[in-house]
Amino acid sequence: MIKGKKAFTYPVAIDVKDLSFSYGKTEVLSSISLQILQNQVTSFIGPSGCGKSTLLRCFNRMNELIEHAKITQGSVLINELDIYEKSIDPIELRKRIGMVFQNSNPFPKTIYQNVAYGLKIQGLKNKRKIDEIVEDSLQKAALWDEVKDRLNENAYELSGGQQQRLCIARTLAVQPEIILMDEPCSSLDPVATARVEELIFNLKQEYTIVIVTHNMQQAGRISDLTAFFYLGKLIEFDETKKIFINPKMQQTEDYISGKFG
Repeated sequence: MIKGKKAFTYPVAIDVKDLSFSYGKTEVLSSISLQILQNQVTSFIGPSGCGKSTLLRCFNRMNELIEHAKITQGSVLINELDIYEKSIDPIELRKRIGMVFQNSNPFPKTIYQNVAYGLKIQGLKNKRKIDEIVEDSLQKAALWDEVKDRLNENAYELSGGQQQRLCIARTLAVQPEIILMDEPCSSLDPVATARVEELIFNLKQEYTIVIVTHNMQQAGRISDLTAFFYLGKLIEFDETKKIFINPKMQQTEDYISGKFG
């Protein structure tokens, strides 16, 4: 049991139990156990290749798209449901668990069409309802005021930071319960990064957010909880302030202080 867990009082959204994962014969996650809490921002930190993004993709079964990638033991429960049960449709699962990637990836469509895309795929045909959801999603993504008069323009005409917020709006439109973010600010300038960080802070009122970041300052600014990984193992998981100010493990302190990584 990870010290400090008893102090966490929010309900559990994702329960990872003794999870190990391999790409072929190479184990990249070893016996990971941790609980992601509802309406909190949880950051995964650690050096490159330590398994952060792999674990993130376990939460929406994206790793299944990679050949020879598999869970070798353990389970992932979301709202107490084992998402790797054979009866679970991964496509339906991904509707509940949105994903924002490292590089903004808008579709080669208009701003409006980008946000409406998932709704139409789900079969929603009511134009008025779609309009309402598109506006609401862009509002939540702090983008509406910047694009409300440009909805029919190509999404590629937006700045990099705007494109990333558009991708977040596209994710919000299908009403997920959980949002996964894999290095969402790595290609953004400081101003755009600040906008996305502010957005993440506001979104946790409605969503559970898990973010992978190499930027420890970012983890310190936006996350409630932080998990530090090294060589496929979870070294320490606790409230962010404790991880950065008073870590219990020497490896954590060495990483945060810049002795390796």
